[in-house]
Amino acid sequence: MIGSMRITHAALCAALLSGAFLSLPQRAHAARPVGAVAAQDSPAADNAAARLNKSQFKDVKVSVENGIATLTGSVSLYEYKADAAKRVARAHAVTAVRNMIEVAGPNLPDGELEAKLQERLNYDRVGYGNVFNAIAVHVQNGVATLSGHARTDPDKDSAMALVATTPGVKDVVGEIEVDPVSIMDDHTRLEVARAIYSFPSLTRYSMDPAMPIRISVQNGNVELYGTVSTTGDKEAAALRANGVPGVFSVKNYLLVANQPIEAQKQP
Repeated sequence: MIGSMRITHAALCAALLSGAFLSLPQRAHAARPVGAVAAQDSPAADNAAARLNKSQFKDVKVSVENGIATLTGSVSLYEYKADAAKRVARAHAVTAVRNMIEVAGPNLPDGELEAKLQERLNYDRVGYGNVFNAIAVHVQNGVATLSGHARTDPDKDSAMALVATTPGVKDVVGEIEVDPVSIMDDHTRLEVARAIYSFPSLTRYSMDPAMPIRISVQNGNVELYGTVSTTGDKEAAALRANGVPGVFSVKNYLLVANQPIEAQKQP
């Protein structure tokens, strides 16, 4: 009888201990915040995962080895992929980030996505002198490459952010050049704009803020971008810009509508 009671007591203790240990992982899992999951149990990985405590990173995993954080999984926008890398780079004991996150979302044809992005860029920074920004975009396999000129760093950053937050963009390559900071160049920009848009046949290009003749100035050298209706308008714009005092040179990259781009000579 006594032996039977001892066995029963021992079994009861074992069951209680087993239940206690089984409950520990469940409590730890419940305590983990919504966001990235550490792919390995280390302080550095946990710290990096804690940096991604946001719902947009719920499908992201992070591991850390020898100070190098590797991000895997998926997000819905390229903006989130870039943001994840920035956040993890600030984590304790992380010295570098390998960003292997995939961008999910819609898979749009390159031509369709490129046209959509260019239209959005055309209207970007309206009211902030966007006539002095000449930013173009090319899309290949979902990767958007931005090129051309921006008048200021905020103009460049705005264009990059606009593309990064567009569904369908899988990656962003920034090749935008920011024009030199110069009081003289700012004066030249305004004078060239007045000279061009005050000319009767060119006034209509100031009507649509998305389709102006765009003016870039670098140390007194002027470049013209955009699309005009006729060859005469293209030539008139260059002549007007070239007549502004202080202009050293004019490169005319204006395109004429309904003409093959390849057939139009570039300076």
